Amino acid sequence: MFVAVYGMAVSGIQAHIIRIEVDVSNGLPVFDMVGLPATAVRESRV
Repeated sequence: MFVAVYGMAVSGIQAHIIRIEVDVSNGLPVFDMVGLPATAVRESRV
């Protein structure tokens, strides 16, 4: 099942609209980030 929702990301005093896409299916759990996430985000991923 594929779902897309919109959210907000705050950077300083500016807010940016972001699109979050999720695909839920049977199988092994997988977590992927697409794009250029910050280094802190990449390091916090388990």
